[in-house]
Amino acid sequence: MPTPVQSWTPSSWREHDARQQPTYENEDELQDVLGHLRTLPPLITSWEVENLKAELARAANGERFVLQGGDCAESFADCTADVITSRLKIMLQTSLILTYGLNKRVVRVGRFAGQYAKPRSSDTETQDGTTLPSYRGDIINDPAFTKEARRPDPQRLKRAYMKSGLTLNLVRSLVEGGFADLRHPEYWDLDFMQHSPLADEYHAIVESIEDTLSFLDVVAGRRADSMDRVTFYTSHEALLLPYEEALTRTVPHNQGAYNLGTHFPWIGKRTNQLDGAHVEYMRGIANPLGLKVGPDMTREKLVSLVRHLDPEKEPGRLTLITRFGADEIGERLPPLLHAVQATGHPVLWICDPMHGNTEKTNGGIKTRRFANILGELEQAFDIHKAEDSMLGGVHFELTGENVTECIGGARGLQEADLERAYKSHVDPRLNYEQTLEMAFSVVRKARNGGLDV
Repeated sequence: MPTPVQSWTPSSWREHDARQQPTYENEDELQDVLGHLRTLPPLITSWEVENLKAELARAANGERFVLQGGDCAESFADCTADVITSRLKIMLQTSLILTYGLNKRVVRVGRFAGQYAKPRSSDTETQDGTTLPSYRGDIINDPAFTKEARRPDPQRLKRAYMKSGLTLNLVRSLVEGGFADLRHPEYWDLDFMQHSPLADEYHAIVESIEDTLSFLDVVAGRRADSMDRVTFYTSHEALLLPYEEALTRTVPHNQGAYNLGTHFPWIGKRTNQLDGAHVEYMRGIANPLGLKVGPDMTREKLVSLVRHLDPEKEPGRLTLITRFGADEIGERLPPLLHAVQATGHPVLWICDPMHGNTEKTNGGIKTRRFANILGELEQAFDIHKAEDSMLGGVHFELTGENVTECIGGARGLQEADLERAYKSHVDPRLNYEQTLEMAFSVVRKARNGGLDV
């Protein structure tokens, strides 16, 4: 069983079963890299972490709504201005739509600047009779199917740190520069809406937002700039534990140890063992934590994890990110809600309608159906409302690029369209127009009285 909190150290996870970790050929090289990472400046600050924790506590009380989104797995090659800018653009625009529709401030949490590791269902992959290690994200190896590319390389940890820092630098510059401004229609790529039967309603919402901003400008007697400058937080799955440990630091004037490689780390469903290394590491850091909750989660296990990860019942400390699938959420979510409510822990509930709705086409292409993603999200709102609970956010895998990875949406993408612009090496993402349509659908549900906001 887990040891007391007082005995925790950033390296105490090493005494536990660590799943989803690569095997490095040269342990000395790995230790040299980790030692170098420990000397580098942190990527974020402890006061940013504490600010996010306070915002998440407000979301759990219904005063905020969380938008967590980004790539399923970042790639080093996509650390470019165009890709980062398009990703940030869709996150900002989606958050503004949700702010308008839900009448709440939105907390923006990106799945980037560190989302370079991915869990895999198998340690190996076989193609044409050749078996190689699975691709585990750019922080570990390369997706190319060669022996050298799939070899876990410690030097990639340095590259992940560098790419994360470059991403953060551009994001911080953009959000300070008015990139969220809705007054410029050229920032909005809304051509896809002409294909939707809800086109008129969508355009009416956008025009209403623009009219509201113009009204605020007139009343204030000056331009209302508060919508141009926003706060942005980062998140990633804390999967590669040696890397996470190397970025864990103590800071002056604050108690405890912080993971200063990300504001909001989370535990995935494959590494949520109560006595496992990932839970051991996460229980001791001062960051707010996320915990993925899937259809195999029992009430007893969830209650134990909640109590272990948040022993002090600290507001903003723990976020439960549910991922059941449209067909299972109605059966799986209510009993877990009841079990956690009975503990009295002030958790924040977020719906991830992506991962539980993954499927493969007859041709073997991994995809997700827009209708199922929206269906799970709408059910989540309805279930929380019926159970006197609060759904405080959404978790999307998305991109600002014009990819064709998910079926459906306003353009009615079909299976035959997937190969046209399928870029993801891991999981399918909502593209720009599908993400906006998802946000507008939530607004429509709120305007029609379907959400408890």
